[in-house]
Amino acid sequence: MDLIDDSDGTGPAPQGNQPEYTVSELSGAVKRVIEGEFGLIRVRGEVGRVSRPSSGHMYFDLKDDRSVIAAVSWKGQVARMQVRPEEGMEVVATGRMTTFPGQSKYQLIVDDVAPAGAGALMAMLEKRRAALQAEGLFDAGRKKPIPYLPKVIGVVTSPSGAVIRDILHRLRDRFPRHVLIWPVAVQGQDCAAQVAAAIKGFNAIEPGGPIPRPDVLIVARGGGSLEDLWGFNEEVVVRAAAGSRIPLISAVGHETDTTLIDFAADLRAPTPTAAAELAVPVRLELLAVLEALGARLVRGIGQGVVLRRQRLRDLARALPRVETLVATPRQRLDGAVLRLSSGLGLAVARKHREFDRVAGRLQPQALRAGLARQGDQLTARGERLGRAILLRLERRSERLEALAARLAPALARMLGDAGRRTAEGRGRLAALGDRLEAASGQRLARLADRLEALDRTRGTLGYAATLKRGYAVVRGDGAVVTSKAAAEKAAALEIEFRDGRLSVGGRAGKRSKGDGESGQGTLF
Repeated sequence: MDLIDDSDGTGPAPQGNQPEYTVSELSGAVKRVIEGEFGLIRVRGEVGRVSRPSSGHMYFDLKDDRSVIAAVSWKGQVARMQVRPEEGMEVVATGRMTTFPGQSKYQLIVDDVAPAGAGALMAMLEKRRAALQAEGLFDAGRKKPIPYLPKVIGVVTSPSGAVIRDILHRLRDRFPRHVLIWPVAVQGQDCAAQVAAAIKGFNAIEPGGPIPRPDVLIVARGGGSLEDLWGFNEEVVVRAAAGSRIPLISAVGHETDTTLIDFAADLRAPTPTAAAELAVPVRLELLAVLEALGARLVRGIGQGVVLRRQRLRDLARALPRVETLVATPRQRLDGAVLRLSSGLGLAVARKHREFDRVAGRLQPQALRAGLARQGDQLTARGERLGRAILLRLERRSERLEALAARLAPALARMLGDAGRRTAEGRGRLAALGDRLEAASGQRLARLADRLEALDRTRGTLGYAATLKRGYAVVRGDGAVVTSKAAAEKAAALEIEFRDGRLSVGGRAGKRSKGDGESGQGTLF
């Protein structure tokens, strides 16, 4: 190697022995130093700006009164967090330091966040409670009454804990009911989402379906720390409890534990066992009350019967005897029976006299005269009817002609319609004429039938019909004989029977009983 003398100062200046780094090499070196020095650390500070883009990652700041550190939690880490950081919270973040070479800054990759003491949790809880109360989720007017004796009870709790056993045991002791259990996680990251989903799932059950819809819900969990019960303080659980259409009983923790679901529930129970007691009454007590009421009812009915029986006896003593009550009506009845018997006889006699009087006036001459009068009246009515029909036809014709003359101008304007109406009028006129002719014929036929009926009556009442019934007419010297004396005076007698006449001997004198061997005289 040749040595170059550059002592005259005209060549390049000496560079020393410091190494040269690229930007990426320097950024990587800084990254390794920071990550190696701060592998796993816990940082306490106040949460500043919080951002959650659609990717699911969370970006926020941790700050105190002098400095700010950028922090980030990836989507999987956010899902595992028990407490989500909110702006203004004082937290202890656990994670590791790293750098972001793209922007030449360092940041904290946060794996978990915990409130910085119970005071911070209580402050956050109070802030959330005030916000939800301002929305009206805790108003007393929204509370629904708990049914007195539900048929189906839905329980939201862990299926493996002592809570569900206590609830089932208490229900079995007090009043066994059908219980539906919706298993959920009662603490941890998945607690809030599962409890809210269980409440909404019970409300989604349709009445009358294959799965019975609960009449009341119990959300239960045993006691624990504030962090263990934090899932029941989440907003999603509170909103699900407030929006439940099924009455809900909150039984989270012991009597001294208070969560936000207690304010949104329709009823708060101090313990899960107390929730079971609030849900159903004691069956034995109900049976005892029912038995006592039944005994009171039996005693009341018995006393009522006794009082009414005594009242009836008292009223019966004030009433008269039955014989006394019916004696007077019985006498009136007997008198009416006697008067009825005599009255019926008198009425029958009076009817007989009236019949005989009327029958005496019914003679053939009267019947003939009546038939003649009826015939004359029928003939006169027929003549009047014929004249009336002709007169009515003439009047209708004249009226029709007059109307036709008056309607001539209108007929000229409405020729087609007038022709149709004229045809209809003539048709009706013809129908009326036919009806008049038919009416006269029917009237004559009815009168003829009546005349024929009267003639049959005359024939029935005449002496010919009487002869057919076994009677005979005796004529003496051509006249009708109605007495014995007239028959003895007649020179010749003639007897008319139903089928002819028979002549007998002349004047018939009486003979004595000794004239004949038989001792009997002649017939007349």
